[in-house]
Amino acid sequence: MLATLSTLAGGIGLFLLGMVLMSDSLKAMAGESLRTALARFTGQPFQAMLVGMGATAAVQSSTATTMATIGFVSAGLLTFQNSIGVIIGANIGSTSTGWIVALLGMKFSIASVAMPIIGLGALMKLLGRDKLALAGLALAGFGLIFVGIEYLQQAMAGMAGHVDLTRFSSPGWSTRLVLVIIGIVMTVLLQASSAALAATLAALSSGTIDFAQAAALVIGQNIGTTATALLAAAGGSASAKRTALVHLLFNLGSAVLAFFILLPLAVQLVRLWSLRHGSIDMALALAAFHTAFSVTGALVFLPQAQLLARLASRLVPESAPPGLRYLDASLQSVPALAIAAAEKTVCLGLSDTCHLLAQRLQGQPLASSKSGLSLEKLLAAVDDYLSRLPVPQSASDQQRLKHLLLLLDQTRVLRDDLQSIGHAEALRAQSSLWDLATRLAPPLERSAAWLADDSLPLREDVTEELRQVSEWVHEQQTAARRTVVEDAASYRITPAAALEQLTAQRWLERLAKHITRIAETLGEARALFHE
Repeated sequence: MLATLSTLAGGIGLFLLGMVLMSDSLKAMAGESLRTALARFTGQPFQAMLVGMGATAAVQSSTATTMATIGFVSAGLLTFQNSIGVIIGANIGSTSTGWIVALLGMKFSIASVAMPIIGLGALMKLLGRDKLALAGLALAGFGLIFVGIEYLQQAMAGMAGHVDLTRFSSPGWSTRLVLVIIGIVMTVLLQASSAALAATLAALSSGTIDFAQAAALVIGQNIGTTATALLAAAGGSASAKRTALVHLLFNLGSAVLAFFILLPLAVQLVRLWSLRHGSIDMALALAAFHTAFSVTGALVFLPQAQLLARLASRLVPESAPPGLRYLDASLQSVPALAIAAAEKTVCLGLSDTCHLLAQRLQGQPLASSKSGLSLEKLLAAVDDYLSRLPVPQSASDQQRLKHLLLLLDQTRVLRDDLQSIGHAEALRAQSSLWDLATRLAPPLERSAAWLADDSLPLREDVTEELRQVSEWVHEQQTAARRTVVEDAASYRITPAAALEQLTAQRWLERLAKHITRIAETLGEARALFHE
């Protein structure tokens, strides 16, 4: 029995090691393309579901896709509503592992073929560089998966004589519920539903358990896979917690449908097929059942994505100030996401500032800040957040950090302009100056909407409009200043009022120039990193 347990532990270990190597290597190879796909192609629920399916099938890990999705939501690169489709798609994509194991790992002894694959992968890792080395690691991981399956099959065959599961073979609901709980525990302990599924397939193929027991275990494993996401989101933002909660709600809902409807139906279909055709490939039947209940869950819950979003939002209220909701400490281990979160936070602060300035330049009273924070406090929070950021290793992350630091420097200059917003009152007293102010206000309003846009599109027309207005303000400044001086010389205004208006005119010119520079810097960054 000890030898059997040792073989079982080793088989699970090899399978997990293979999955980690293959998953991490494929994620690294996908790199920016995986982030771009999740951030850009999730506008519609069905579209988002396809992205989740594709990403999970590519990296062979629904947990990896779910964790990445939570990270993108926390960073503001992906809206919470769009993340629901990705989560549902990841659940369907995770069933590809079962098909791979059932079609290849259970059909013949692949260990003899896997060894050369591992050797070739190791050679590519040692001799290759960059993507070739990553491809080598992925290939070696792929080989290790099937070596692990070989050991799992041996261990399960040995356990058949020691493990008595007859007490769980009755068709009663309570017995199957116990198996569901065992499936949850298996996944939580192994921290990988793929490993738990492989062990279940091995046990089914060796005759240790029957189809009904295996199906109940798979239902539990599908619930257990949410544990990692829940733990990861525990200390995250409200959006991250909501995304993890939707993952749990969807998997629970799918499990209920599978347990009460699909499981009895699948058991009957397997029994009928066996009676008519004499035998059935149980591993393939289990893989098909896994896919069937994931697709059924998607068909039921994807149209209800908005309802899930409202429920999660009600259960997990937002506690952080709106201006700082994206500064999630859990993102700091991934510099690309942390930098994106800081950039999004600065953009929200700039949007609020542009809106306040436009209001004042149109003669409206100042409204309360949308973010509930002054630009000063927001900048201090971003500085503190970036001070805990690990050194970015990739050239792309370093370049993005440079753009962010330049944007922060220009935002500090705008903060000083905002502190002098009282000059707007002096502009109203001089028609030529007020004409300049009212010309600048509309593009400031459009800039505010652009900066607050969650989809972060590149709007060159906004930047160009600001540039033209800034140049026009600069061109008109000589004539405007001459008008002020002439009014003072003819005693239409006092010398003190003239000096105040001249100061306000210089403030307006600086403001137009600084806003234009910020738009240009942000436009360059968005062209590089968001398109």
